[in-house]
Amino acid sequence: MKTAKVRAAKAALGSEAPRVAPAGGPGIINPVFNAARPRAEYSAPYGVPQADEIARVLARIRDYLAANSPARVVHRDTGEEITSFKKPNPAATLERGAFNVISYEWGVTYAGMLLAAEVTGDQAFAGYADQRLRFVAEKTPYFRAQMQAAGQLGRGATPMRGGIDLFRSVINPRTLDDSGSMCAAMIKAQRAGLGGALRPLIDNYMAWIATKQQRLADGTFSRSRPLPDSLWLDDLYMSVPALAQMGKLTGEQAYFDDAVKQITQFATRMFNREKKLWCHGWVQSMETHPEFHWARANGWALLAMTELLDVIPDKHPGRAAVLELYKAHVRGLAERQGKDGRWHQLLDRPDSFLETSATALYSFCIARGVNRGWLDGLAHAPMAVLAWHAVSTQVNAQGQVENVCVGTGMGFDPAFYYHRPVSAVAAHGYGPVLLAGAEMIALAKTGRALLNDEAVMFGRATGM
Repeated sequence: MKTAKVRAAKAALGSEAPRVAPAGGPGIINPVFNAARPRAEYSAPYGVPQADEIARVLARIRDYLAANSPARVVHRDTGEEITSFKKPNPAATLERGAFNVISYEWGVTYAGMLLAAEVTGDQAFAGYADQRLRFVAEKTPYFRAQMQAAGQLGRGATPMRGGIDLFRSVINPRTLDDSGSMCAAMIKAQRAGLGGALRPLIDNYMAWIATKQQRLADGTFSRSRPLPDSLWLDDLYMSVPALAQMGKLTGEQAYFDDAVKQITQFATRMFNREKKLWCHGWVQSMETHPEFHWARANGWALLAMTELLDVIPDKHPGRAAVLELYKAHVRGLAERQGKDGRWHQLLDRPDSFLETSATALYSFCIARGVNRGWLDGLAHAPMAVLAWHAVSTQVNAQGQVENVCVGTGMGFDPAFYYHRPVSAVAAHGYGPVLLAGAEMIALAKTGRALLNDEAVMFGRATGM
């Protein structure tokens, strides 16, 4: 009798009945509690996250990167591998792959690999980071000798191409892009017992960040472009995680103090309290500052706060202010999440394109906040899950991450941000997706996720 009623109800719906996504397809659906009720069709998977499914996505990315980010020294003209490092060879360079093993984007990628190893127990992730960071540590003296032989050790020297250019950022960092992200990743690797002799490189990076990087009069990190005394929101990530990790490594409060100062002093200039979003750039000489809420820069800011909150002592006097700012930012992001789980390139302009790397960064940071107890899981875990499901659809069969905005400087008009290209070989997407997936596995393993009337919730079911 019940089956007949279901058939009758479906017939009554007729041609107006919504299509049902095929099981296991891109619109994965939840169990239905009322068989007569039309089922929702989603543009991305929807439902309780499954740790094993997430791990398979991450493994696909890892395998793709392992094949496309080689760590070998080769002859620039012949491509043959160089195996003797007794004396500098001016033709020595790094084998070219789709991605470089030394860059701020790859600092995020190493951090993602380390976290993925931790939550999955699959040491192939750790092996990826260990092999490449160990390679950087072992080959730095060789390329330092090569730079010295070529007269390239001075700060004012023009960097040469190939291996010298890449290792120049390790040996003689000149920007936060050169130093902060790689430094933070190396500290994490060292704390995990990986990467070999990294401490000299860590100290060299930190010397630049702490004592040489350009700052405003009040100590805020700044750049000389596009105009003197410019602040780029990206620089919160390029500095704060390294300072925070160094504080954790050494126990010296001064590193935490500087990290808190950067976040709070950037915020006085660049955090819009009404919109609860960060603007991308600020220029001291301007009376009216450009206020474009670029998605990935907001992701870097949220990640910087997340990294600091993860290691700063609970009793540090600046922790409460950072946590308040983090929570306010999450509320601003919650108001602007798109229907498929992603966020737009310009957060407050929904006609701009949907962007993957920022969505992954938000998914990681919000899931981490729930897992650490900084955020209410009932209120915020579902948005992190929705974001992860959307991100997972952007990982193709090869393991590439699609719809990632390419590198982007500070802009002064909306067209600049609207028309930035996207690319599956934009290096900025891989670390954030690894971080998001790994933290989502940790969230899934808590067993707190459930379906209540087909909606994803985190907590105990009531009335079921």
